[in-house]
Amino acid sequence: MNFRPLLACLAVTWLAGCELLPEQPGTTARPAAEPSANACHAVIPDFDDEACLLPDWVAFGLASQRGERGWREVMLGRLQGETKDQRMARAVVLAWGDESQWDRASELFKADLHTAPAALQPLLRYWLNEVEGRRAMSGRVASTREELAALEEENDALAEKLEALTAIEQNINLRQQTDDD
Repeated sequence: MNFRPLLACLAVTWLAGCELLPEQPGTTARPAAEPSANACHAVIPDFDDEACLLPDWVAFGLASQRGERGWREVMLGRLQGETKDQRMARAVVLAWGDESQWDRASELFKADLHTAPAALQPLLRYWLNEVEGRRAMSGRVASTREELAALEEENDALAEKLEALTAIEQNINLRQQTDDD
């Protein structure tokens, strides 16, 4: 019996993956609910298009994270409105800005997070937690720097005292030597 044709069919099926297998009853084709790649990607996301809600906001968050200072300044200029989605987009941009912008980002996230669509709230809450974590870390770094500066001052004062005590000890030793002579 020649197994070569059977092995060749198995190899082709294995290499081709599941595409060549017949569709099983009860299974459906790929879900049609996902938006096409070209349909989403608004430069500035909003709360209006539910199909593009997560893709647009994730893309905007990544752009904010990767963007340079100039990009963020341009975006902040474009996000001067007071709608909830503009304020939330401003929070995202500020969250990835410099340390001085983190407080404002946190305030905006906290003020408007509950007004965002429910599907978007976990992502926005994650970004809020992220900026809060960086703020806390920054606070700990500042506190540690203050403690370090205080310890360095204390060390300098102790070094001066040690030098003074060493000088006194040398004077005492010199007097004892002169008294012994």
